Amino acid sequence: MSTVTAVKIAPEAEQDAMSLGELRAWRGLLRAHARLAKRLDAELESAHALPMSSYEVLCHLEEANGGRMRMCDLAEQAQLSRSGLTRLVDRMERDGLLERCTCEYDARGAYACLTGAGRERLRAARGTHLTVIREQFLAHFSETELVSLADMWERIAPCNGC
Repeated sequence: MSTVTAVKIAPEAEQDAMSLGELRAWRGLLRAHARLAKRLDAELESAHALPMSSYEVLCHLEEANGGRMRMCDLAEQAQLSRSGLTRLVDRMERDGLLERCTCEYDARGAYACLTGAGRERLRAARGTHLTVIREQFLAHFSETELVSLADMWERIAPCNGC
């Protein structure tokens, strides 16, 4: 059993020091996320010429009503800045995976709309995505642990039924 000790950054910042448990948990989350994202991105790019960020955008569009989302909502869902999403949508539109659509009731509103080619690329990439997630993440935990992890993540970033 390990003991919990404070990791001191500077003597004057003692109240700001993280305990060893806090530090391990935080750094572990960062390492795990970086490793999984890098592996997913590499596998999706290699097998389907589809970066992970593009895969995520296609998933959100497929789940959306009518295969379309307002650009601002899509940026939030995909956890991208608006300018980052705009650049990504530009590339995906050039590749025929989605198209920009106008809003019938608000000429200022811009939508990203999933195309048939986008649906097909997403369908083809799903197996690769799932295989990597199962091998690199899910296989390391029991079902009970996965439920606990999901409950813990929900405390930090509620998904509201997602």
